[in-house]
Amino acid sequence: MAINIKYIHATVKHFFLILFFLVSINNQINSKAPNQNYLEKSVTLNWIDNKPPGRFAGNTLGVPWPKGLISKDEKFAIDDGFSEQFMTQTWPLAYWPDGSVKWTAVAVSPNKCIKGNLRLVVSKGTMPAEKIKSIETDDNIIINTGVINTVINKKGDVIIASITRGGSEIANNGKLVMTMQKCSEVSNSHFLVKEKFTGNINRISLEQPGPVRTVVKIEGTHISEPGNSLIPFIIRLYFYANGENIRVIHTIIYNGDENLDFISGLGFTFNVPMKGEFHNRHVRFVGENNGVFGESVRGLTGLRRNPGDDIISAQIEGRETPALDKFPEPILKGINYIPAFGDYKLTQIASNSFSISKRTTEGFSWLTSAVGHRASGVGYIGGPSGGMAFGIRNFWQSYPSQIDIRDAAGSSAVVTLWFWAPDAHPMDMRFYHDGMGQDTYEKQWEGLEITYEDYEQGYEKPYGVARTSEFDLWVVEATPTRNELIEYAGMVTQPPTLMADLNHIQNAKVFGNLWSVRNESSPIMIRINKKLDWLFDYYKLQQDQHNWYGFWNFGDFMHTYDTHRHVWRYDVGGYAWDNSELSTDLWLWYYFLHSGRSDVFRMAEAMTRHTGEVDVHHLGRFAPLGSRHNVLHWGCSAKQMRISTAINRRFYYYLTADERTGELLNEQLHAHRSLYNIRPLRKRGVTQSPNPDKAWLSFGTDWGSMLGAWLTHWERTGCDSMRVKIKQSMESIAAQPRGFFTGGGLMDLNTGVFYKSDNDNVTVSHLSAVFGLVEICAEIVDLIESPLFEKAWLQYCELYNASPKEQRAVLGTDLGKMGLRQGHSRLTAFVAKKKQSEKLAKRSWNEFVNNNAQNSLSIPSIQNVIPPNVLNPVGEAPEISTNYAAQWGLAAIQCMSLINEYIVKLKLDEKK
Repeated sequence: MAINIKYIHATVKHFFLILFFLVSINNQINSKAPNQNYLEKSVTLNWIDNKPPGRFAGNTLGVPWPKGLISKDEKFAIDDGFSEQFMTQTWPLAYWPDGSVKWTAVAVSPNKCIKGNLRLVVSKGTMPAEKIKSIETDDNIIINTGVINTVINKKGDVIIASITRGGSEIANNGKLVMTMQKCSEVSNSHFLVKEKFTGNINRISLEQPGPVRTVVKIEGTHISEPGNSLIPFIIRLYFYANGENIRVIHTIIYNGDENLDFISGLGFTFNVPMKGEFHNRHVRFVGENNGVFGESVRGLTGLRRNPGDDIISAQIEGRETPALDKFPEPILKGINYIPAFGDYKLTQIASNSFSISKRTTEGFSWLTSAVGHRASGVGYIGGPSGGMAFGIRNFWQSYPSQIDIRDAAGSSAVVTLWFWAPDAHPMDMRFYHDGMGQDTYEKQWEGLEITYEDYEQGYEKPYGVARTSEFDLWVVEATPTRNELIEYAGMVTQPPTLMADLNHIQNAKVFGNLWSVRNESSPIMIRINKKLDWLFDYYKLQQDQHNWYGFWNFGDFMHTYDTHRHVWRYDVGGYAWDNSELSTDLWLWYYFLHSGRSDVFRMAEAMTRHTGEVDVHHLGRFAPLGSRHNVLHWGCSAKQMRISTAINRRFYYYLTADERTGELLNEQLHAHRSLYNIRPLRKRGVTQSPNPDKAWLSFGTDWGSMLGAWLTHWERTGCDSMRVKIKQSMESIAAQPRGFFTGGGLMDLNTGVFYKSDNDNVTVSHLSAVFGLVEICAEIVDLIESPLFEKAWLQYCELYNASPKEQRAVLGTDLGKMGLRQGHSRLTAFVAKKKQSEKLAKRSWNEFVNNNAQNSLSIPSIQNVIPPNVLNPVGEAPEISTNYAAQWGLAAIQCMSLINEYIVKLKLDEKK
């Protein structure tokens, strides 16, 4: 074969030309400024469960960026490592002071990114043709995802008019329902009369109109036939392009009289048109451990006459059976004598007990079909030509809950997802005692001294507390297989969640730069991490063993343990529910960022939902303040911003872009004004200014909480007037005679400026810095340049744990014996980092380990207590309290980040 030398020469020449071109392009890219480098504008996205989900209905996440990198006009795509990039819907959540984007919300549609190495990248592409279509008329909002079409009413009590798929109507008549009764139980003096309510629409908005993600927000209140109006609601419907699911976030706000208005049922109901023979109508419930209850309205198994394997297997699997004329004659002749069971219910009365029952129709006996411990809260009703699957998230954790299917043997089945089960006792919001004669501040203070409960008549009412629930609707073309339902149940119970790579989040320097991704570069770091893991695992154990579950309780921890009864002090005043005391929320969120554990994320999510809703008054005289720790979440008379603080909500909002959490952040923007009427120190003789535009605030728990709300609003909106207000407020603290050691002052509520005190006394509280002040000040000193404020804050950080001699040298007096020294080690670490002081770093470490690393880092032994000393076996570590866990956890995470260079040099026997 002849060789063409000219051809080879030309090919080699072209090869080198192409190589030169590629090298030139690469050099041009690398020569650009860092904030123009394309690779720096991309981020790896990870599933928090470390594996792609079996089923995915869409997700929204927040991605942070370093300052100056991303402009608000940037567009993004997702690269899955296999196919071409596809555009996604994004929007800014927050901005840096220079106007660059700090957080970007990213909506990811279903059927994309299930597998592969996902990356969010800057792209100049255009949105795909497949996107959500929204039509708004005078009467409706119509959402078409490309798979399902949903008609939402703008008025009346029917929220979802219809849902169709492939031209067939799958569901209709979706509405909120509630039953109310005027007594908690039947007695000789009370008759049980239930009043029925439906949720009536007051306002509706297309809150976000796609193209990848569309959100519809509906606000209203429940109204009865006689015209009584109670319990406002907010409901959001979430749709994703090409999606076959509707995610629903549902919030109620209690505005009843707790002595008269007992909710005995609360839920969402809808109709599912039924087609075909009874034996082709299928009911499914998913229990626990992948167990599936599967039956048909008219069962064909277990009969005296066998219909045949083909018919039985089709019915069991949810497929359409052969036509009736193919049935054996004995079956066809007697089929109408086989009972049709049209009613089913799955009831979770307690966290460890569920039952499934069925009956033919109303007026006849219920049959117990199955029992178990913890149901997933997922069910299905439909037939081979389509139907509806549905699930309530945190079904057993938020007991009592229930799913009803009625009239499945009729033309239209009625499904009700009950957030409060009608089969349970009614909701009892009353306080747990009568005040015990505490009618003066002096007596109330005596009560506080003995039970740690801060009681005051009228302050124990639940008026204005809220509860948020979540459920999902899956519109299907045919009865799902059992494995498909199991996958769906997994999606409902643990929604697939994408998260920006934690190293990227750390490098973006958000959340105060007070944390770092898990580092085990030294034996000391390993020991600290092991104890962090142990603390969280211990609280998971306590939550389960002591049943920290229930509609109003799930998400919260208990405060202190009772070593004699071997229970947490659930019935002892201020030792019961924790209500964010000493920043439990922050501990969980920083620990998640540090560890990346999905179980930590979900516990922190549940706590954020709970403490932001249940522990806060959203209506009435106490709004929008929170309630201090108590036997009942709303029972304490200390109504405080340190509980409702935006600082605790920011993590979940920025990591998920959750709209309801965004509302809670906005709610706190003017919370400081409530302190004029609800004076924090009224029981200690502190009077209020006669001017309603002035109120006394502490520089710690009050101002820190207010700063969290103001900072978040400034970040989210870029409002420069808010920046000015924040800076003026900061500098007015710095101008006080003792700076932060002045303790507090009278604030102009319009400007945020504190009037200069004429008192030169040193005032300090061990609680001032442990409700988020450390964390929010770490952010603000880097965002707003104020040398005077930074000096005042660093002085506080350095002197709190300093020696009496050092304190006297600066303040002229020492602070006396201060508490929470270990928790305050992170303040010393902060100033050590700022001043690059190894001396302060060493002091911080000694404060953290209390001069004994072995003891401080040791893991307590869990003592197993068994009956008859307890009702049920428990594992306890008596020395652990939630105050300790939260403060130790925060100190550990922040010290590892701030003084890590010093810590890694230490040895395990370090005791200096």
